[in-house]
Amino acid sequence: MTTYPEALLSSDEQSVRREAAQFVRWVPRQLLLDMDSDAVRYPAPYLKEAGRRNLLGLRFPSAYGGRGLPWTCEMAALEEVGVLGTSLACLYSLVSIVGEAIVHFGTEEQRQRYMPPMLRGELGPAEALTEPRGGSDFFGAATRAERKGDHFVINGQKRFVVGAEGADLFLVYAKTDPAAHPRKAMTAFLVERGAGIEVEHVYGLMGTRGGGTGRLVFRDVEVPLDSVLGGEPGIGRGAEVFDQMMVPERMTSACGALGMGRAALEIAARYASRRKAFGQEIRKYEAVSFKIADSLTLLDAARGLCRDTLNAVDNPRVDRGRVRRMVSESKKFATETAWKVVNDSMQVLGGIGYTDVFPVERLLRDTRLIMIWTGTNEIMDLVIQHEFYKEFLATVPSGRDLEADAANAQAPDEKVYE
Repeated sequence: MTTYPEALLSSDEQSVRREAAQFVRWVPRQLLLDMDSDAVRYPAPYLKEAGRRNLLGLRFPSAYGGRGLPWTCEMAALEEVGVLGTSLACLYSLVSIVGEAIVHFGTEEQRQRYMPPMLRGELGPAEALTEPRGGSDFFGAATRAERKGDHFVINGQKRFVVGAEGADLFLVYAKTDPAAHPRKAMTAFLVERGAGIEVEHVYGLMGTRGGGTGRLVFRDVEVPLDSVLGGEPGIGRGAEVFDQMMVPERMTSACGALGMGRAALEIAARYASRRKAFGQEIRKYEAVSFKIADSLTLLDAARGLCRDTLNAVDNPRVDRGRVRRMVSESKKFATETAWKVVNDSMQVLGGIGYTDVFPVERLLRDTRLIMIWTGTNEIMDLVIQHEFYKEFLATVPSGRDLEADAANAQAPDEKVYE
């Protein structure tokens, strides 16, 4: 099989994976086709069904409707949902992403107000982060929130918002003190859809369609003080929220990518076992079978990295800088693995893989995006090397002196660094 061996999963992970697989089997084929053709812009019934099955927000406390399970259980569900493609995996993940902010930074009133309906699939969340003049530059945001007594007035634009059409609740980042240090200038708000929030543009996307991805414009949107994530103490803490949110944003992308790669690989492997050329199944030719072998190896490696990372996320003894590095490694490696596996799967199928006779062409269009969103993989490289050097250079070597293992290691005049 192409999945993680059941014997290595906990009983909770096994149970969640089976439940998620049953949910995936429930998803109507026509929904996938309608979303890809943009006939459906926001599949609210899909979220409602996931909520009815108690599959949303698995990590969150039971007091809010979750199950209080570890990250690895959510990973098991995410890989299953990922076989459906990026749009449905993303919509499933947004509950985990926005819920992370509310559970970690929200007031108890905010948690009680928003978490239960989100986990029941009755309240669709979305994240309004990226702006037209900024992508990777989070602190370059121009959206403003001006305080006027007991409320704020928000003006600005956010683009690439999945759920711009259809979502009920937006997590919005806006500058509340432009003169402050960038890490103190931003505040996160929980803004319900209403007057002053307009969908100005719905994007025509190469793939990942059907999620209502668009540009939102906020025009004099009045929100009460209790819309600040965390209440009044939350003013100016937007950067902290952002830092925490990057864990679920990037790990849900990574885990969903495993499912997308797996789906394409299974289609290609079955095709290679049926399709004959020159008198035998094409899987018997090394040009084909080695692609299958490479794909399996990459997916297993990506799955193992994601699993180790999520265990580290849940372990408070692991340095948070190391966690950021591992999260970035997982997002980069899993998404690039999915892209390669889907491409190689299309190559195995040959010309028929480029048609809509098989869903591999849709998966190819979908997986192209996951190397860009939630922080491009080039940004992941920056984080990885930054966190590595910060830890590495601050650590006094305690093991073997590796530089001494050379014949002329004691030639100091030859070791010139400037």
